Amino acid sequence: MHEVFENTVRFAETDAQGIVFYGNYATYQDETFTEFMEAVGYPYDEVEEQGWDVHVVNLELNYRKPAEFRDRLTNAMRVTAIEESSLEFAYECRNADGELLVEGTVVHVAVDESGSPTRVPEEFREAVVEFQDEPPEPV
Repeated sequence: MHEVFENTVRFAETDAQGIVFYGNYATYQDETFTEFMEAVGYPYDEVEEQGWDVHVVNLELNYRKPAEFRDRLTNAMRVTAIEESSLEFAYECRNADGELLVEGTVVHVAVDESGSPTRVPEEFREAVVEFQDEPPEPV
């Protein structure tokens, strides 16, 4: 798992109980995805320029502990599987003490300029394998 995005909880991200509203973790996960793509060498805007894109088709988050206003969060991600046109990512969010707050998965489908599913480019597959300490399955 690669730590690729850090954030501090803003007051606006908390609910009436003073903890991070659960829906905000989907945003944290999305920011982590954007930073992961950059770290792999595929900034999101350049992916689009290459004629492909990704759409989220599934998101699952499991909440373990709450975060509060001003908590410093570390978000990590790795690709766990690459299929013909889909990518599955594992996601974790931890607090400054390293405690697991949220974990889950997100699945993206690669699409071409018309929005139809397309094969995940070979160069991207290779970049993911090079970046990660363990390769996704299957490659």
